[in-house]
Amino acid sequence: MCGRFTLKQPAAAIAQAFDVQLVPDLAAQYNIAPTQMVNTVLCHLESHQRQVQQLRWGLIPSWAKDPKIGAKLINARSETVTEKPSFRSAFKRRRCLIVADGFYEWQRQQGKKQPFYFHLQDSQPFGFAGLWEQWRSPEGQEIASCTILTTAANELLQPIHDRMPVIVAPTDYNLWLDPQVQTPETLQHILLPYPAQAMTAYPVSTLVNNSRHNTPECVLPVSGKNTPQIS
Repeated sequence: MCGRFTLKQPAAAIAQAFDVQLVPDLAAQYNIAPTQMVNTVLCHLESHQRQVQQLRWGLIPSWAKDPKIGAKLINARSETVTEKPSFRSAFKRRRCLIVADGFYEWQRQQGKKQPFYFHLQDSQPFGFAGLWEQWRSPEGQEIASCTILTTAANELLQPIHDRMPVIVAPTDYNLWLDPQVQTPETLQHILLPYPAQAMTAYPVSTLVNNSRHNTPECVLPVSGKNTPQIS
């Protein structure tokens, strides 16, 4: 699964990476956690232009009676996303890119959970494959929310965890965001594990275990721990 990630890049880098015009000035985020607001890229239904929008992490299906369900739907398995009632409608019509520049995963070592930080070799921002929904309560409250798709781990992640978030290649951004594309078979190649050779990872402090810690120290390497290698 993907339970924490980062976005430290300035607005200009995000605008360039995702070809969007308006990106709000963002404070660096070193420990983004479920139920927080996250930055996403969507395709506007009328203009077909990409736009940045903040959504709550944890998808709330439109039919849900209570928004609390979103805390349980922070991830969606790509292998079954077209079958699950919570995700299948969004997969057809409401796909998004969730903007990040790294993510954390934990490995159990000697009875403790050791966090590792994963990012691209070039340290550039990237987009997780996401789905979004608009939920409205009987009282009229509206919440726009999202979830991150996951897939099997690549060779870099396998020693740490058996799953990883789906990272979309920039060449597939248009296809993933296009609401006119609704055939699952057309999108399957996007849902494969991201090439391990394009990524790197290292162990970090357990500071990140607490979502209240949101400082640069969260992503600093720590010594004396094994660094995952591509086998």
